[in-house]
Amino acid sequence: MLIHRILAALVLIPLVIIILFFAPLSVFSCIIILVCGLAAWEWTQFLHIDQKQSKLIFTLFAIVLLSVLYFMPDSLTFKASLYKVILYLSIIWWLVALCLVATYPKSTQYWSDCNVIKLLFAFFTLVPFFIGMIQLRSINYVFNSYHGAIWLLYVFVLVWATDTGAYFAGRTFGKRKLAAKVSPGKTIEGFIGGVVLSTIICVIAYFSFFFKISFSLFLISSLCAILVSVLGDLTESMFKREAGIKDSGHLIPGHGGILDRIDSLTAAVPVFATLSLYLL
Repeated sequence: MLIHRILAALVLIPLVIIILFFAPLSVFSCIIILVCGLAAWEWTQFLHIDQKQSKLIFTLFAIVLLSVLYFMPDSLTFKASLYKVILYLSIIWWLVALCLVATYPKSTQYWSDCNVIKLLFAFFTLVPFFIGMIQLRSINYVFNSYHGAIWLLYVFVLVWATDTGAYFAGRTFGKRKLAAKVSPGKTIEGFIGGVVLSTIICVIAYFSFFFKISFSLFLISSLCAILVSVLGDLTESMFKREAGIKDSGHLIPGHGGILDRIDSLTAAVPVFATLSLYLL
């Protein structure tokens, strides 16, 4: 299993970097729409949708919605405001998700049998993630097409470092469960190890003097992204446990499905984008 994860990572990480830095913004956006579409397909399992036709309809609806959000003219004054509002609402969603995870399985009585609520969960997981990706990638794009790519790569590295640090610290020191009823494999020691490693990377990245914002804002945005990335992982684990599945899919060998790979990013990207871009 570990060797499969390593081999898949050796393929995926260079691919992600190539797309980040060399795909034009329009192509990059279309790729992210496709990724979110695949994630929406996998989300149908949480809605207990089994028929392929119904899954396809849900997936196409998600793709059309994201396409409309992206391709609506920039001249429309409400476009920027709409993006901002959705990103702010994502902060509320992840606070709600924290409560759901912390009180699981008791919290399922409020949402497990209601597809409308699950649809709202899907919206506030995937749509703010998409907007956050676009907003960060678009930073200073006209003057330097690589600028936003570096911002996004930084968030990716934070999430990867949190996950990697947690894995090795958990295997070495892990004893106390972090959220036993949601994800029994995660430990408090692993969580601390992940946060420490990613925080060190945060400080090193800031003093590379690339990020032209205050250190306090950068640190707060980064720490919140680090913490919420763990919550994103736990939240998807909660949905999978309620749906009775181990992985969201089998698209990536050793890694499961698309949702299994982007669950932490769906939380970290919009939170980091909201705090770093709109709290100046």
